[in-house]
Amino acid sequence: MSSPRSVQSNSVKDRMTKREMMIRKAKKWAPRVSWALLAVFVVVSAVIAARTVTPGSTVASLRERVGSATGFTGLTVTRIEFTGRQNTPEPLLNAALGVSKGDPILGFSVEQARARIETLPWVEQATVERRLPGSIVVVMRERRPFAIWQNQKKPYLIDRAGKVVADQNFSAFRDRLPVVVGAGAPVAAAALLTELDKYPTLTGRVEASVRIGERRWNLHLKSGTDVLLPEGHEAAALERLMQLQTDFAVLDRPLATIDMRLGDRLVLKPRQDAATETTPVPPRPPGTPPAVTQAVAKKPT
Repeated sequence: MSSPRSVQSNSVKDRMTKREMMIRKAKKWAPRVSWALLAVFVVVSAVIAARTVTPGSTVASLRERVGSATGFTGLTVTRIEFTGRQNTPEPLLNAALGVSKGDPILGFSVEQARARIETLPWVEQATVERRLPGSIVVVMRERRPFAIWQNQKKPYLIDRAGKVVADQNFSAFRDRLPVVVGAGAPVAAAALLTELDKYPTLTGRVEASVRIGERRWNLHLKSGTDVLLPEGHEAAALERLMQLQTDFAVLDRPLATIDMRLGDRLVLKPRQDAATETTPVPPRPPGTPPAVTQAVAKKPT
């Protein structure tokens, strides 16, 4: 068992000296002091640069002076990070950012860089952050490919809002996106394609949705048949078409057109190589289900 004197002696040795305490406090406060001094230096540099600017100089020239004044202290770009980039070419992003490694990090406008990046076709929204001492972080949200728009024999990749996001180098999307054709098709495509998605068996038959007169749609099927949809009543017409397919296999017949533009009748026009004549469907008698009375042919054998 140790004596009280020995315990007291050991506790005195374990105590930090004043010098050690000062060193520990200095280590704790050193980073804060360094940043404070750096901030003071930046402010002083900005003031000096502002005073040396001649009348009529722009904000950009002042920014360049501040960047030059602070660049030699180590406030230069050492890292550029893009978050959210999938389809936008990185060289285009770098060009729009307008800053390279080694440039003064305070010598450019983050708002102007953001505005330039948001002009790129793929980019829907972007933010540009300057993280001292040397990092620039670009966080972006890209547009999602929705359909391929064909206009005057040239294809374009569009998003759901109808915005063109690419006019070349999008072959990876060609086999898995629907095709819309004609003037006015991009802005009207979302409503039609949303309705078509409800009928996967019909969607698989559609080769392209063609906008007619910027008013209505024709569905061009892979079989060669054109389905003429009524203006403003696409949803009801598609439901009716699928009921006709269930009851009479109308999509399996050798037809040139299925005209659904008239609400009270259906007109089927056969292909020239088919023997069937063009047949209008008589008006639906009161109380008779429309999907049955508006079909004209029997089920194929």
